Amino acid sequence: MTRVFSGIKPTGHLTLGNYLGAVRQWAAVDQHRAESLFCVVDLHALTVEHDPARVRRLSRQAATLLLAAGLDPRVCTLFVQSHVDEHTRLAYLLECTAADGEMRRMVQYKEKAAREQRRGGSVRLSLLTYPVLMAADILAYGADEVPVGDDQAQHVELTRDLAVRFNHRYGPVFTVPRAVLPQVAARVMNLQDPGSKMGKSEDTGPGIVYLLDEPEVVRRKVLRAVTDSGQDVAYDPQERPGVANLLEILAACTGRAPQDLAAGYDSYGALKKDTAEAVVEELRPLRERHAELVADPGYVDGVLREGAERARALARPTVDAAYRAIGLLPPG
Repeated sequence: MTRVFSGIKPTGHLTLGNYLGAVRQWAAVDQHRAESLFCVVDLHALTVEHDPARVRRLSRQAATLLLAAGLDPRVCTLFVQSHVDEHTRLAYLLECTAADGEMRRMVQYKEKAAREQRRGGSVRLSLLTYPVLMAADILAYGADEVPVGDDQAQHVELTRDLAVRFNHRYGPVFTVPRAVLPQVAARVMNLQDPGSKMGKSEDTGPGIVYLLDEPEVVRRKVLRAVTDSGQDVAYDPQERPGVANLLEILAACTGRAPQDLAAGYDSYGALKKDTAEAVVEELRPLRERHAELVADPGYVDGVLREGAERARALARPTVDAAYRAIGLLPPG
């Protein structure tokens, strides 16, 4: 059976982009068609300046929202990365397999390092090496597929390279995974800056719709979205990125093609209004289920505890095999 692994980083409140680009697909499709593991990758949140209490709070919130979105612990495995030691055990072996140059070529490293420097902070070594930890997250479980947004595809390619290199040098230990990109709304853009991803690492912003925003807040953000010059509604991501972003969001919420939707509008105002209502309705059941789960924290704790136990049992044989293959003496 195909095995799927994907993770979400608790560096900010989850957004509409996270949901339409990944989480909804995990719940509706991936967990039912494959043996699926979904992970709150909290160790990755430590690669930049952070508040410890906030990381803990956002980790729990992310896990709760994943359950609210429809992940079923009877069907898939949901857990927190730091609860399974095999991730860090394997990461060091892969650091011994990776090269400095390929780490520094990672686009996200360049972007995030530049951002930290602009803020006057230092760049942590873990920011450079975190793609190796991401590779360990994937390879520890023998995952065949990794559902990701297009901004993470480069990291899956690195994972493939490291798996092939390790297998060639030390013997066949790892499954070589492949990235799987969503067909629609793979990268939802900021409503105020359609050239930038709607990222959860931004603390505030009128262009970011958070999953726990109140309906009126969602409506206000969508109605104030930046559009483009001109009057007619056309789907043209290159020339009209603002309108294209709204059409892709509406398409993801309605199941229709952006090009077909565009033909039904003769004004930006009508498009914004329908998109706002579609987003509110799309998020309504998630917000209601989240409120129920928050009222029962023991349930969430139990899901994460059992998920970590299952994940550990899956990962340990592969990681132990990697330790033997690379030349480490097994414990007595």
